[in-house]
Amino acid sequence: MSFRPKPGSIPDSPGVYRFRDTHGRVIYVGKAKSLRQRLNSYFADFSALHPRTQSMLTTAADVDWTVVGTEVEALQLEYSWIKEFDPRFNVKYRDDKSYPYLAVTMGEDFPRVQVMRGAKRKGTRYFGPYSHAWAIRETVDLLLRVFPVRTCSAGVFKRAGQIGRPCLLGYIDKCSAPCVGRVTPEEHRELAEDFCDFMAGNTSRFIKRLEKEMREAAGEQEYERAARLRDDIQALQRALEKQAVVLGEGTDADVIALAEDPLEAAVQVFYVRGGRIRGQRGWVVDKVEETSPGELVEQFLLQMYAEASPDSMPREVLVPALPPDCEAVAELLTEQRRARVEVRVPQRGDKRSLMET
Repeated sequence: MSFRPKPGSIPDSPGVYRFRDTHGRVIYVGKAKSLRQRLNSYFADFSALHPRTQSMLTTAADVDWTVVGTEVEALQLEYSWIKEFDPRFNVKYRDDKSYPYLAVTMGEDFPRVQVMRGAKRKGTRYFGPYSHAWAIRETVDLLLRVFPVRTCSAGVFKRAGQIGRPCLLGYIDKCSAPCVGRVTPEEHRELAEDFCDFMAGNTSRFIKRLEKEMREAAGEQEYERAARLRDDIQALQRALEKQAVVLGEGTDADVIALAEDPLEAAVQVFYVRGGRIRGQRGWVVDKVEETSPGELVEQFLLQMYAEASPDSMPREVLVPALPPDCEAVAELLTEQRRARVEVRVPQRGDKRSLMET
């Protein structure tokens, strides 16, 4: 190939490289511990390469590279270039469907609980994703007994305030009716924060608090109030039952599964918080070249967590195969989360817990 670099011109150092087409467009970005070894492999035996790699090389007209100091820098630069140039031959994981999330719009004066799809918005807390929107609505319906947060649209909220009368949920105590001033903005925000805490896995303190209040009400012979509190406790417990327990209560992990054939790979992620599955999501990807399971995992982790907010990231990521640069990936995720993230293959005891669910 006419653009093959001259022997000895490629440094034997870690770095990131780019292939460009005849118009100068970046068509592939890769990283390597040794740029010389990695790039020479593209020009050694064309017939032995993956068909997609052969197609990339026949499309390419030039290659350049940048030397970096560490593997973490290489990962950062590789993803930065992939995001900037969107190279056509790089691996791109895509959702196999548009998954719904349970969202709480904490950025609004009166936070709203709702089902959301699509791009995430700043100032909104997200839980999930869920496989079906009805699963979110069932959970919300149970939780509104204890955390009566607004769920109505902006138009309904404004109209209720104008006429001084709340919607049906306000009358059946599944909304605290901030629209008509039954609670202050501060009190309503506190309800929304408690809702988010419960969904994030901090469940036991709410159930213990309600149990204490129920016992006090019964002791004071306020039997109707005690019965309502009992029903509230049962509602929270039913909401928890909808989320399968798979690991210990303190487990905060994303569990990743991978299936592949010579042309494609599929990834499923189970979001485990407080030992319970809080959501599930799937991706599929076309293979670009002969890629090991560990390399697919590495590419997936970089793409999945690149734009993640620190509070949405787990303490552990359980993977089917370790990335080739596992320590560098873990360090990068740790920087993103601003707290330690461990990337590991689950041990036999972890697998048994998952299978028994």
